[in-house]
Amino acid sequence: MGRKTLRPDCIKIMVGAATCGLAAGAEEVYTTVRDYVRSRRLGMLVRKTACIGLCQREPLLYMQKPGRPTFIFAEVKPNVATKILDKFLDGSIDEKHLLGCIDPNGITTTKFPLLDNIDFYSMQKKVAMRNCGLIDPDSIEEYIATGGYLSLYKVFKRFKPEEVIREITDSGLRGRGGGGFMTGWKWESCREAPGDAKYIICNADEGDPGAYMDRSILEGDPHSVIEGMLIGSYAIGGTGGFIYVRNEYPRAIEKISRAIKRAEKYGLLGDDIMGSGFSFDIEINRGGGAFVCGESTALMASLEGRAGEPRAKYIHTVESGLWGQPSDLNNVETWANVPYIIENGAARFASIGTEHSKGTKVFSLVGDVANAGLIEVPMGVTLRDIIFKIGGGIRDGKNFKAVQTGGPSGGCLPESCLDLPVDFQHLTEAGSMMGSGGMIVMSDDACMVDVARYFMDFLMEESCGKCVPCREGIRNLSVILDRICAGEGRQGDIELLEELSQWTIDASLCALGGSAPNPVLSTIRYFHDEYRAHIEDRNCPAGVCKALITYSIDEAACTGCHACCKACPVSAISGKPKEIHAIDTDKCIKCDACYEVCTFNAVKR
Repeated sequence: MGRKTLRPDCIKIMVGAATCGLAAGAEEVYTTVRDYVRSRRLGMLVRKTACIGLCQREPLLYMQKPGRPTFIFAEVKPNVATKILDKFLDGSIDEKHLLGCIDPNGITTTKFPLLDNIDFYSMQKKVAMRNCGLIDPDSIEEYIATGGYLSLYKVFKRFKPEEVIREITDSGLRGRGGGGFMTGWKWESCREAPGDAKYIICNADEGDPGAYMDRSILEGDPHSVIEGMLIGSYAIGGTGGFIYVRNEYPRAIEKISRAIKRAEKYGLLGDDIMGSGFSFDIEINRGGGAFVCGESTALMASLEGRAGEPRAKYIHTVESGLWGQPSDLNNVETWANVPYIIENGAARFASIGTEHSKGTKVFSLVGDVANAGLIEVPMGVTLRDIIFKIGGGIRDGKNFKAVQTGGPSGGCLPESCLDLPVDFQHLTEAGSMMGSGGMIVMSDDACMVDVARYFMDFLMEESCGKCVPCREGIRNLSVILDRICAGEGRQGDIELLEELSQWTIDASLCALGGSAPNPVLSTIRYFHDEYRAHIEDRNCPAGVCKALITYSIDEAACTGCHACCKACPVSAISGKPKEIHAIDTDKCIKCDACYEVCTFNAVKR
């Protein structure tokens, strides 16, 4: 049945309806397409799919005809969808909105670009996201038709639990949630630990600003996560599973909930799965959105119904985790990799990436980059290739200034680091980290002191406050950065920030406090002159910190066009049309409106 809907004998139309697509109007496009087909009784198959990564060009529309490539159209509105359908039925392609085509049957075409040859996709390799945007995530039949649950069957028939662990260990798979621990070692420790019960947990509590890797996998290929958890539970002798997903992900919760019910119906969850004698169930727990619950012990405390606070790890969670029992915690992306490794072998996965960082990594590429979206690349690809080849460079013709990797606790890396291979080792050496995969690109409009201040404010709010070093360390870092951005920086503040950062790292209870100062230390390391300008010159070179900005009119450039006067909300600009204008700095609220509207570069900031 899955093959009949995956590659049907009729024309098939799909609409990208993940969160990014829905935000861009995909539901309206889907309704238009469905009604178009119904009203004309065309006998076409209309389905929804998920995200193939290029979120900035949503909504996407797929047109698939037997014996021909699948054509994908971008930025499709309802009226555009109708035009695309009209042309397709006439045997032609709307090239204006064509993004590219997928050629699964080896059909060669020179007229239309293959999706894999487009800059955004040419360097990518899909492993964790191998099915996202290509199948209907609500259809377990389509997942099975792509080879889904075959790895689980293979494990039951050919592998002992210890052999499964050895395969994962040999693959070099490391946790994709931030810590980068060897997955096989974790599984082995959990299997060997004594306990009355053993739990498998999927961490989908994705709290990094700008990050949505886990959400997209749950929305696009939920069965790969379920299958990965089943294989992991068989390997460690698990007795139960939990998916901890943040409540702000309603679409992801809907998809994984539906997938669990379908798996239960097919006998792939529950008792005696595939006649193996192995039983396993999965429950969903909705998190309240606390960033600290991304930490393993805090997450498990929340699962138990207690406050999400971490504990000291003198006893690891693989020995005593959920309800004091051995527990294995991996994130969504890690679990999605497991069926691929079993299906293709450890050596295949280990051949991708670098010596110490095997496989691929999913990143959310956001910020001041031309092609924002979700990407999956082999470990070891450079930051330059990611930002300028895949991402298309800095948007609006601006210059690159920095990229932050690893989420709020990651580091900000400058242009001199662009040729750095992206893997666990090199990012850590540069003062950043892999994290869960957030990657925020910044142009020269960004003030790096203000960036550090923003992330300290975020982490101060998200700290659970249980331990003094994290609670007070981050708060004091935030206070000092606020003072510097307000034009009240003092001599010795930079040294104080460094000393306080190191104290916070060394003494904090969990990884939140232990990594929180990274934005401060990395911006001091790479943008030291910007800190000096704020403190010594009372100047913000990027023109971001309001207390350090003044506005004036360049009389030689002013044409008296009057645009700045009209834009000023407090009437701080005087001057008649066609005469030179002036700004009253006492009235000016530094809203930047005059600077934005002036087309003659006469407003100086």
